[in-house]
Amino acid sequence: MPSLKEIKGRIASVQSTRKITSAMKMVASSKLHHAQVAIQNMLPYETMLEHILKSFLAAEAEAQTIYDQERPVKRVALVIFSSNSSLCGGFNANIIKLMQQTVEGLSEEIGRENIDIYPIGRKVAEKAQKLGYNVMGNYADMIDHPNVHQCIEMVMDLARRFEDGEIDKVELIYHHFKSAGSQILTSKTFLPIDVESELERDHERDLTTNIVTKKAQDYLKKNRRKKEYKEDETKPLNDNFIVEPDMNTVLSQLMPKMAHLMLYTALLDSVASEHAARMVAMQTATDNADELLRQLNLQYNKSRQQAITSELLDIVGGSVNN
Repeated sequence: MPSLKEIKGRIASVQSTRKITSAMKMVASSKLHHAQVAIQNMLPYETMLEHILKSFLAAEAEAQTIYDQERPVKRVALVIFSSNSSLCGGFNANIIKLMQQTVEGLSEEIGRENIDIYPIGRKVAEKAQKLGYNVMGNYADMIDHPNVHQCIEMVMDLARRFEDGEIDKVELIYHHFKSAGSQILTSKTFLPIDVESELERDHERDLTTNIVTKKAQDYLKKNRRKKEYKEDETKPLNDNFIVEPDMNTVLSQLMPKMAHLMLYTALLDSVASEHAARMVAMQTATDNADELLRQLNLQYNKSRQQAITSELLDIVGGSVNN
């Protein structure tokens, strides 16, 4: 059995660790709020662009651009989002695992040398370099400071390579942020753009709360859905667009904007998912520290009581002998 001094040292150590995990949880919660605000600020642009594209597709289904034309796949680029730091649960491990599975699946078809990795985040960049993949640049700064201009530059580079035939397909691997307690690992085709499937994808996000318990989320979702339904009824939309000079020319301008939006949305979703995963991980660590402290305090009190009882017995035994 450990001594009282050893137990007391462990209690002090766990208390120090608990302070760190609790502080990191609060920092992650604050960063998650800022990430949610960034997504919320992007939503009006996303809503209007998708509404215009849906209207155009309904008007002329035959309209096509170079960005949505499929062709035989000989070389693929993977844009993979991770974090720059750890202590966020299985966030990075899940991304790296899916990256390896995707590369292995593509290697059987086109060969590993024909797969380019665009790592957005230091963790996935380090792992890709360690595995010997073709790493194209360093984009770790985009995680710490999400910027739409950097996303546009990256999309322009990918689009140029796609137009020149250097790559035939681009895939995104990231976490889709649904709520503070739910982040969905997602892999989807970025180029060529399948506009119809992109417009029909899951848009549901909870951007108003940091609560991670399922019961609380279900309650908030149920009440918020009623409110949103009433608000949506009062929003008229005008689909009477006049397209000049022609549909293909307009779509050739809108499709790059759609690509910018897709990459920027994936970046914001990944950043929010990272902070949410870290908040949950630190909350779990804090709860575990509380449970460990409870057990250590109980053990300390039992050992202390046993030591007191032993001393009393020694005193009583000594007085009886005298």
